[in-house]
Amino acid sequence: MSDLKINNITDRTGDSGPVIAGVSTVTSTGAFTVPVGPTEYRGGRGRGLIAGGYNGSAQVTTINYITISSTGNSVDFGELSRVRNGPGGSASATRGLVAGGDGPTYAKSIDYITISSSGGANDFGDLSTARITYSSNSNNIISLTYGGYWSSINVNTIEYVTIATTGNASDFGDELYLVRNCNPIGNTTRAVIFGGYDSTLSAAINKASYNLYSSRGTSIHFGEMGYSAFGAGGVSNTTRGIFGGGGNPSGFNNIEYITFATEGNGTDFGDLTVARKMNRGMSNSIRGVFSGGYTPTYLNTMDYVTIATTANATDFGDILQATGSHACCSDAHGGLG
Repeated sequence: MSDLKINNITDRTGDSGPVIAGVSTVTSTGAFTVPVGPTEYRGGRGRGLIAGGYNGSAQVTTINYITISSTGNSVDFGELSRVRNGPGGSASATRGLVAGGDGPTYAKSIDYITISSSGGANDFGDLSTARITYSSNSNNIISLTYGGYWSSINVNTIEYVTIATTGNASDFGDELYLVRNCNPIGNTTRAVIFGGYDSTLSAAINKASYNLYSSRGTSIHFGEMGYSAFGAGGVSNTTRGIFGGGGNPSGFNNIEYITFATEGNGTDFGDLTVARKMNRGMSNSIRGVFSGGYTPTYLNTMDYVTIATTANATDFGDILQATGSHACCSDAHGGLG
């Protein structure tokens, strides 16, 4: 048998070496263990998705992706099943969910996407009510959807689905505050929601509340942020959650953080590169990326922070299409450990 030379192995195009998806373990100075099984189950790859939204003239179906550990412009991924302005985005380590939104009518359908692949979205099931401008949080097992806007009123319903299956959402409990466009973050045990637009006050609020993924029921007061906002982006690792941007009604460049294990008020983190609202966030365990938004022109801006530090955001690159009110999710966020 002839020797197998590693420099003879290329990717399928012949342009570069082999690309390995998943966690590879070094076993000695001359060997490593290659990940096995279906690509989508080989571990988080640090990919973030940007799906749907509004570009200033129309709702869109586009899905883009980025590699969160790098910097650069987003890359085309595929298409949602329908246009979705103001959907919720959430994910496990393998699958992303994009639910609800409008365009031209409110949707209750949920799409799912295999994050490690590229292509179209697939039907997952339905929310109980068609709605827009609500928020989603997830750990590696379930996704929670919070509140939103339906038939000219805010709703405080919390629903959940099991991400690895397909099917309709079930009742989880009620959101403590009756708001829409609230701002989600989470770790493996807690889903935290900040702010949102309170229609009775005709303004945003600065309250934060939380739920335990393991316990159904009404959300619990967590603390208060230093500013009141709707439509902010949220990023997290397992210990810290960060909110950036949002509006009331003009856009903010504020970034604040909370520590999941300690209920309390937000602490100043730094500033975004551009003040805006209706931006969204995605993260891995080290870095959070804030995408898009409205200033009042729609942006293709992405900027990032290192979650464990405090500092101003840094330019990441551009979204393929300037949008706000899109959904973001990733396969390595704080809810996944």
